Amino acid sequence: MKTKAASAVIYGILFLGATVGRAAGTDGEKQLLDLNDCVKNALAVAPELGESQADIDLAASKLVEAKAHRYPQLDFLGLIGPVPQARGNQVASPDSINQTSRLTWFTRGDATLVQPLYTFGKISESMKAASHGIEVDRAKKEQRRNEVALQVKEYYYGLLLARELKEVVLEVQEDLDKARKKAREYLDKGSPNVDDLDIYKLDAFSGEVAKYLEEAKKGETLALAALRSRIGLSPDAPFDIATARLAPDETTAAALPAYLAASQSQRPEYRQVKEGLLARQALVEAAKAAYWPDLFLGGYLSGAYAEKRDRVSNPWVPDEFNHLWGGVALGLKWKLDFGITGAKVAAEQAQYDRLMSTKTYAETNIPLQIRKAYLDLQEAEKSIAATKDAYSNAKKWVVAALANFDFGIGPAKEIFDGLENYAKMRSDYFHSIYNQKMSRANLEYAVGASPLEQR
Repeated sequence: MKTKAASAVIYGILFLGATVGRAAGTDGEKQLLDLNDCVKNALAVAPELGESQADIDLAASKLVEAKAHRYPQLDFLGLIGPVPQARGNQVASPDSINQTSRLTWFTRGDATLVQPLYTFGKISESMKAASHGIEVDRAKKEQRRNEVALQVKEYYYGLLLARELKEVVLEVQEDLDKARKKAREYLDKGSPNVDDLDIYKLDAFSGEVAKYLEEAKKGETLALAALRSRIGLSPDAPFDIATARLAPDETTAAALPAYLAASQSQRPEYRQVKEGLLARQALVEAAKAAYWPDLFLGGYLSGAYAEKRDRVSNPWVPDEFNHLWGGVALGLKWKLDFGITGAKVAAEQAQYDRLMSTKTYAETNIPLQIRKAYLDLQEAEKSIAATKDAYSNAKKWVVAALANFDFGIGPAKEIFDGLENYAKMRSDYFHSIYNQKMSRANLEYAVGASPLEQR
């Protein structure tokens, strides 16, 4: 007959197996790290944060580019090539402009300098958009930091849960071994309180518990490997956590409104949306600025020389191949199009409107996420107290059943039932503690609290 004496343990192992299972890292001496140390190490090696920093650097380069448009821009064109000779002057010359039998070489350089004076917001709005874009990427990096910390906590508490579940299985196995030994003694003595069927049940139950023990060991190994990987240690690095037992938190949660209020200033997603809207608004204004001209100060210098061409001094007859001239002037550049600028403005406005919808979504769902984590925490705390009483009574049941069986006055069925309830309640107790730990971690993440504990 198949027993359900360790059914709760199965649930625990499967739960853990779905939660953890990765490994990688670097070699090192044996370390004992607490949760805060593990979070620090993970943040130091997390590739996600390297990607986020690259995004920040990219946004910073866009700001530098936008600022650079305030300064002069210099264009230079240099030429060298053949040209017909030109002797005499602008009134009479023995040479023809189309003559190819008498050629010489010319060199020429043209430099244009443009200093923007006023662009109706094209430059200033682009700078503003780039500045807010940097803040968006910084908030994204902070969000990823919080996600990495949350994952470390999941692995850390998962490892503690795996070890506690393994201890539950070992305890059940120890009680079963005692019961099997005593049952065989009674059977050998011909006691009417035990028959072969009881021995078969105990043996079958023991085999099932041995299976769960191996699964519990595997879960512990996977949990440790996952944590080792996340904090940047190699798979064979001698490492362990400093926490010995999965114990419930003694601190109580604050009132829900306090968490909701704190999230407004701490949650990175709120800052992302806020800075993103400012950046998008600046891009809209920059696109609208294209409707207006650019006012600039321009400078021009041109020089050319051809050895076998006489210099022309008449200002009415410029020579493109033998001259030196330049000048400074105020300029107005105005590009008019039919619908192109309007389409660009509409596109930027659509992006702004899209982000406004994201803002509405965040304002609705972040408080919901906080409320859920808060309620999960309250439920876990109540469940800890309930399951603690339940497994304590179940343990008394097991002790009494084993004692009665030892004295030959109790049936073996009481041992099965007692161990089944004890294993389930004890496992549920540790799951409740795990849920409390993770609910608190999820609540801190939802609020946007610092990923590291203050010491």
